[in-house]
Amino acid sequence: MAAPEESLRRRKAGNAGAEPGSPPGPGPGCDPTGCSARLRAGTFWLTRIVLLRALAFIYCIHLGLIKIRGDRCWRDLTCMDFHYETQPVPNPAAYFLHQSPWWVHRFETLSNHFLELVVPFFIFLGRRMCILHGALQILFQVVLIISGNLSFLNWLTMVPSVACFDDATLGFLFPSGPGGLKDRVLKLQEEAARGARPPLRYGCMVRRAVHMALGILVAWLSVPVVINLLSPTQIMNTSFNPLRIVNTYGAFGSITKERTEVILQGTASPNASTPDAVWEDYEFKCKPGDPGRRPCLISPYHHRLDWLMWFAAFQTYEHNEWIIHLAGRLLANDAMAVSLLALNPFEDRAPPRWVRGEHYRYKFSRPGGQHAAAGKWWVRKRIGPYFPPLSLRDLEDYFRSREWPYPELE
Repeated sequence: MAAPEESLRRRKAGNAGAEPGSPPGPGPGCDPTGCSARLRAGTFWLTRIVLLRALAFIYCIHLGLIKIRGDRCWRDLTCMDFHYETQPVPNPAAYFLHQSPWWVHRFETLSNHFLELVVPFFIFLGRRMCILHGALQILFQVVLIISGNLSFLNWLTMVPSVACFDDATLGFLFPSGPGGLKDRVLKLQEEAARGARPPLRYGCMVRRAVHMALGILVAWLSVPVVINLLSPTQIMNTSFNPLRIVNTYGAFGSITKERTEVILQGTASPNASTPDAVWEDYEFKCKPGDPGRRPCLISPYHHRLDWLMWFAAFQTYEHNEWIIHLAGRLLANDAMAVSLLALNPFEDRAPPRWVRGEHYRYKFSRPGGQHAAAGKWWVRKRIGPYFPPLSLRDLEDYFRSREWPYPELE
């Protein structure tokens, strides 16, 4: 028998002849479900390969268009001057990538446009170009994983691109001996090539109907998404139907040009307004706080509270009432709340009498500079108060008006 990889390629090229001397199949296309090999291959191709490739194409194009239509820095190729420093949760590699020369950042931005606006069309240009698309997109996601903590997003984005690799491309990953996976796949393909079709059973007909119904449903729900994709007023992260099966997505359509952080502080002083009150910082598990702490590396894990604190810094506490709820929990040394933090300065002590939020501007320190020499990854400068000093008594009416459980002292 010819090598399995060679046989697989011939099947992909349309050479349907069985291999000389190959053993006959176990029967005309039988399996416990009553579905022929040809039918199983067809439904697999429709419901998995085609839809996954369509998802890979639309996903990339959507990301590319939301950028090119969004922040001007994507058009003048300067977004990467800021991205590494201002992304939600930078990692150690981001610190060094941020220091790259200006022309490297221009190349990075241009490469992003190429990968998201040009490469997706490779899917329609034949087998080799489709494989190239899959390889480039997976490599792109690996680079993003290395350069930032974007949770499990990039790992999930790789999945649709796997559908760009056919059997012949991935065959080397599987055993090829007699009775191995590739040997069994070849037998199924030979059965399909001979055209053997057993009578369809009820279960197989139901499966086929369900697959077709799901395909039609997804296509119908995708219509407003595609219209949005083509619209000059494209909206990201939106659902157009209550089922929320097919939605729009977009990330980094706008790039923040400076990094601000909300730093929560507590004091045991009875009077928060006295100059001698000692305020101590709470440290989160991953987001920047102490300038001397190395950026974390957590992908694909996701610290949701740290991520929300990044968004809160763009607005005021009136837009993010949950941060006042968190302050109330910290005033009570609530065990569940402090478990979300890396450092509680009031651990094994009486809870703070006051908690406040301070607004700071953060920048990466410069390698070889004064701050870096002192072991600091960040340089920060106070902007002003984010929310004023609060005590548990101050928050009693606030909590009750929102029907939140009032914190009890631990």
